[in-house]
Amino acid sequence: MNVTKEIKQIEDSAVQLTATIAKEDVASGYKASLAKYAKNIQLPGFRKGHVPTSVLERKYGESLRAEILGDLIDQALNEVLSGDDAKDFRPLPYAQPRLDQDKLPQLDLQKDLTFTVTYDVFPKVEVKEFGGITIKEPQVEISEDDLNSELKSIQERNAAVIDKNDGDPVEKDNIITIDYKELDDAGNTIAGSERQDFVFTVGSGQNLYKIDDDVIGMKKGDTKEITKTYGKDEKDSELAGTTKKLSVTVKAVKVRNLPALDDDLAQDVNEKYKTLDDLKKDIKLSMELAKKRKLAEMKSQSLLEQLVEKNPIALPKSMVAAENESRWHMLSQQFKTSPEQLEKMVSASGQTKEAMLQQWAGNTEQALKSRLIVDTLLRERNIAVTPEEIEARYQTIAEENGLSLDEVKEHYSDVKAKEYLIDEAKENKLFEMLYKEVKVTKGDKMSFADLFKADSAN
Repeated sequence: MNVTKEIKQIEDSAVQLTATIAKEDVASGYKASLAKYAKNIQLPGFRKGHVPTSVLERKYGESLRAEILGDLIDQALNEVLSGDDAKDFRPLPYAQPRLDQDKLPQLDLQKDLTFTVTYDVFPKVEVKEFGGITIKEPQVEISEDDLNSELKSIQERNAAVIDKNDGDPVEKDNIITIDYKELDDAGNTIAGSERQDFVFTVGSGQNLYKIDDDVIGMKKGDTKEITKTYGKDEKDSELAGTTKKLSVTVKAVKVRNLPALDDDLAQDVNEKYKTLDDLKKDIKLSMELAKKRKLAEMKSQSLLEQLVEKNPIALPKSMVAAENESRWHMLSQQFKTSPEQLEKMVSASGQTKEAMLQQWAGNTEQALKSRLIVDTLLRERNIAVTPEEIEARYQTIAEENGLSLDEVKEHYSDVKAKEYLIDEAKENKLFEMLYKEVKVTKGDKMSFADLFKADSAN
């Protein structure tokens, strides 16, 4: 088939492909298709394979011509897009070519057939600009307070929760069970506001109406009316600038009975610890490892954010949509439901699918651009890792996690797990190379706790 083409780049990494099939090929293609239909169709009064083409044309007319037109277009597209010179303008797998509705082609056996399709292609990625990039690495020291905070968490996880005496008042850090409901100005219950057996730790702020201070002093069995006025800057938009009247009943008051910080606690945590000092030493090592990983993540994120800003990439809309759908499917798996059911649940709660994706998965476009930049640099710089480097990585993982080398190798005997490890090693190698080409400076001093608070705040 003799097909000429013209490619026009348009916005968002899309192209407009105009193809022309020579009239000789249009005519021969039409005849060939018509003969194929005649051979396979069966009509009353004719033996199969002996239906005259003239009968077919009279009986099926426009529908037959439309179908053959579609076949000719498909053949032309396959020819144009399968050549070696087509690699830069092939459509993405999830971006099928769309016919230009303003210039729908007509089948005329006496003329060339010209049609135009639009589709998304892989975006052009050029990473050339590194100037002016500065990465500030926070200076983090693990203090005695940080260590004690982690020990306190271990205490709490190993605490026995026991009921307080019935007459004992609610105090900060008590675990209480309450029933509550909203009241209107006349003191009547507002329908749908009731909640039974709600449990929270007093002082944690982990309750809708922020009534921690208001329940202090109450006793089991007490009911209290609480009026709360919320400022306009309240984070919960439904509460901001409102006044709520609540009825709260305390049903249970419990206290955590914290174990002593001693050798017995260390042995309860894990039999490998003989003394509290053994536990402290292990905690410190784990905190150092967590710090190292978090700082590495922050450095790479800062570098990629600046590279994305300095090296613009026009993302195809279909690529962003496909990525969002993939994220939505993964999110539904986390919630142990179907993508369709998750969307219904989100809509019922007053949220949107887009807002929830942003909250749980972050900025899709930023993540895609970062991935494209990393993949491009890995390819352009021929980054590879040797078997010896992977062996060294096995050893490091074993040491960091208190495992034997054989246990680590057994885990990575899975093909996908090993591929992930190799990809991670390549990226680490790339980043170490890039850090030498940009400016890395010491950032502000930061506590270990604040290092992770900054992450959760984002």
